Amino acid sequence: MKSVTLKDVAKAAGVSYATVSRALSGSHQIGSDTRERIIKLCDEMGYTTNYVARSMVTKRTGLIGLVVPSIDNQFMSELAYYAEMSARGHGYNIMLCNSGPDLKQEKTVVKLLLSRQVDGILIVPQSPKTYENIRAYTDQVPTVFLSENLRDQPQSYVAVDNSRGTYIGTKYLYELGHRDILYFGRRHTTTHQFRAEGYIRACQELGLTPRFFNSEFTRSSINNGYQLAKELFAKPIDYSAIFASTDSNALGVLKAADDARISIPGQLSLIGFDNISSTALPRIELTTMEQPKRDMAVQAVDMLRDKIENGTQGYVHQILLPTLIKRSTCRDLYTS
Repeated sequence: MKSVTLKDVAKAAGVSYATVSRALSGSHQIGSDTRERIIKLCDEMGYTTNYVARSMVTKRTGLIGLVVPSIDNQFMSELAYYAEMSARGHGYNIMLCNSGPDLKQEKTVVKLLLSRQVDGILIVPQSPKTYENIRAYTDQVPTVFLSENLRDQPQSYVAVDNSRGTYIGTKYLYELGHRDILYFGRRHTTTHQFRAEGYIRACQELGLTPRFFNSEFTRSSINNGYQLAKELFAKPIDYSAIFASTDSNALGVLKAADDARISIPGQLSLIGFDNISSTALPRIELTTMEQPKRDMAVQAVDMLRDKIENGTQGYVHQILLPTLIKRSTCRDLYTS
């Protein structure tokens, strides 16, 4: 099997190699009719640009690596979608890698991206250990971390104010009359530590006692939330509201509540965090704290492009504000 080359296209079109090259680069040195005829012929013959050869001249591949812990997590897949759309709009293609829960695998995929000569890397880290784990590699290529607060780490990142999100959500439940609010889910990563801190701060200011039902699972998922909620609902319910650390956990709570014939919001109010698309579906309509996924992805891509195209040094911390999305899973105790 032989790849179609520019010389093959030039021969078929009856023009020079340079004319074909100009047509594909959008040069104004040739007429529009000639350009359209050549582009149509390229399509018919199955010609594709040799980016390996081009990168040897430009010193760029036009590739951005995107590393996420679990693409089957709906929040991650939506974030990846917006990152891909933003990158494509600026002439870059995305190489998506799933790092899984294993730090060794995370390092492996970062090494893979460097071996493919990506121009930069966007990475949603697995844990606080990620930064030291891959520092030797990210020091070699422009890198922006995404969706994780790194506190004072000297790394560029775009994230949401997770602490502010749980603080707002807890105050909202308080305004609805709830005084026994249970925090449900993970506390392993920096992101989830911030979320727990925001909940604690709101409780302290409102005179409430913080209450936790923690998950030992290393990742959020509907099934993990469901299994944890089944364990929770096997005990007496002495709280009126649950603040789930993620929407995936909240959806698991909804499923377990349905099994246990616990009415939400009739008997128990529920709020999540992320605003993944499925939370807005009928019969779910989950109240949640929205992470601005599109804005996060766009700003991360722009930050990375600045490093790639302008050689910008140093680091930037960009923290975006979450938004409370009110739906149907929280009950107002004052009007009931």
